[in-house]
Amino acid sequence: MNTLETMRLDKWLWCARFYKTRSLATEEIGKGRVTVNGQLAKPARDLRCGDTVALRQGPVARTVLVMGLSGARGPAPVAQQLYQETPDSIATREKAAELRRLAPEPAATLHEGRPTKRDRREIDKVSNKGGDWGSRWSASIDE
Repeated sequence: MNTLETMRLDKWLWCARFYKTRSLATEEIGKGRVTVNGQLAKPARDLRCGDTVALRQGPVARTVLVMGLSGARGPAPVAQQLYQETPDSIATREKAAELRRLAPEPAATLHEGRPTKRDRREIDKVSNKGGDWGSRWSASIDE
């Protein structure tokens, strides 16, 4: 960690490995998914140690306290030293993860859809299409 006093918000989010690219960080800030000290921010906003950043990564909302600034993106263990997640944020994130884990499988609720081969055979059996060759179209002329 360098002894920087301020740093751009988008660059810090990228260095702290919240987003894969700086342009992704800029995009998320532009959509209003990142706030600094409770206020909407712009990508070029200066960030200082001690600021509180609330961000959203897909379905996961996090609130972190800025502990350090780094001039370059480093490995994950170094990036994790740049921030400290608040206890409320950790509890909320774990609760959401538990709810997702306990949620029913979405495909299990589907009762209709494309029939399986077995279903198709049963449908054919019921509608009597299976063995009744007389009702099918034929190339023969005799009726």
